[in-house]
Amino acid sequence: MLDSLFEAQRKSPPDRMGDNATKDFILRHVFGIAAELIANEVELLRALLRLHYGKLQIPLMLAERLIQVLKSHDGFKTWPLSEIVPDDEAFFAFLQERWPLFLSRLGRANQVREDFPEYGLKYPGPDRLPFDHQDIKVYIDNLFLEGKLTPIEATDIEVDAGSWVRSGIATPGEDDDRMRISRLFDLVEKGLPTAEARYSDWTAFALKWAELSSLVHCGNSTEYQTRLREVGDAMNTTFAGWLAAHYSSLINLPPTNPAMLHHVPRRLARDIEDSGSSRAALIVVDGLALDQWVTVRQLLQKQDANLVMRESATFAWIPTLTSVSRQSIFSGKPPLYFPSSINSTNSEEKLWKQFWEGHGLSRLDVAYQRGLGDGDAAGVLDSAIHPGKTKVVGLVVDKVDKIMHGMQLGSAGMHNQIKQWGHAGFLSAMVGQLLDYGYEVWLTADHGNIQCDGKGRPSEGVIAETRGERVRVYPTPELRAQVAGAFPFAHEWQPVGLPADYFPLVAGAHDAFVSPGDAIVGHGGVAIEEVIVPLVKFERRTR
Repeated sequence: MLDSLFEAQRKSPPDRMGDNATKDFILRHVFGIAAELIANEVELLRALLRLHYGKLQIPLMLAERLIQVLKSHDGFKTWPLSEIVPDDEAFFAFLQERWPLFLSRLGRANQVREDFPEYGLKYPGPDRLPFDHQDIKVYIDNLFLEGKLTPIEATDIEVDAGSWVRSGIATPGEDDDRMRISRLFDLVEKGLPTAEARYSDWTAFALKWAELSSLVHCGNSTEYQTRLREVGDAMNTTFAGWLAAHYSSLINLPPTNPAMLHHVPRRLARDIEDSGSSRAALIVVDGLALDQWVTVRQLLQKQDANLVMRESATFAWIPTLTSVSRQSIFSGKPPLYFPSSINSTNSEEKLWKQFWEGHGLSRLDVAYQRGLGDGDAAGVLDSAIHPGKTKVVGLVVDKVDKIMHGMQLGSAGMHNQIKQWGHAGFLSAMVGQLLDYGYEVWLTADHGNIQCDGKGRPSEGVIAETRGERVRVYPTPELRAQVAGAFPFAHEWQPVGLPADYFPLVAGAHDAFVSPGDAIVGHGGVAIEEVIVPLVKFERRTR
């Protein structure tokens, strides 16, 4: 954002300014918020929607200035500004509470009714919000579509089929899903990032794509599968080009909002240092794609209504293999730094403990456990950690990866089995127990997965060091080039951040290095479904 700030002061050079004037200048020119001009509820709501829907994260210092200016306005005295300005989850919860009140005023045939029941509101502030104002409803519509707000049942309200209100009313059955799927297709087709987009544009887009993919794969209808694949192929062609040009610039970004997986432990370390006493737990669900996280999230919401999930997404390491990407999480470093163990995951515990020793913890304060996913989560945790002593714990849940490697029924089969696993409650119990023990709990994945079709298997004997379904790795660029000539669907990936003798040949689109006619669910390549993975922070709702 420094470019925008530089441009603003170049175009309209300000006089010398004090603290508050400087903050106001940045809010106006970088974030597009002129706080002193926000005069009514519509303008306030529109500013907050722009901020939180666009995931524009305002530094706390600026958020506090914005709150200070807004509080001086008489009309906003009752609004819970200290909560809903800096925190998007609190803002969406505030909107969610007001939505039933808005609907209750729409009677049959949209006649306004004044007799609505009293709802116990957790957030103070006005009980009626201008959801139907033209500047507001466009956002609300998208928030329901993208899963940020949850539609509610309202049986006594008749709404036209084409009405914007429809997206916020749950009508069980296929019609509801069909409407949501077709609207989400419109949204993603219009919102595809360009070759010059920022990485944050791609992660925001990937979250929308995941909502759509989850709906299509979990539905019974096959009519959308073909369209999803066609849109996906076009998207992944653009994404592969973007990665080739921009991926290397992500590696050294600051870990505040982790852009890549090796930033995640550094973010946890920073949180622990800042709070002085906090403890952290990192759950790595091996192979969990972003669209499968959407399916899991819906189950977690039902199993624990007080769970707050702060969702974002981050980039995995390419090639998207467990031994490459998962080790980068536990070591907090690019794969370049663990060349001797790049083909195995057996050094993870050692790398994890080394990382935390480098941040001032004793080995005895750090725990690591893998091979989780079934059985009694509380028992597993009690054998892995000492709640009073263990400051940091890394946990590998490999159930999804196991489901994937045995999958014969494509992406729809994956979602079905992941749902069954989620119903058993292992993940929900593990997250709940860790929160009860006072840990700051994060979840991520080392890579995602994608349904692919075989395009032929290279017969190269022992030349390739890794013979994956979506990636082959060679010790020299010459050997790789020999094979690449015969497989035009594959990309010679530049070894960004990888050891010196590590040259991946990655499959593109929905292609795989398996026999023609075979369909698999695999990983290793550069599709958005493999590369952009969930990053979620769990908290308990305190209100």
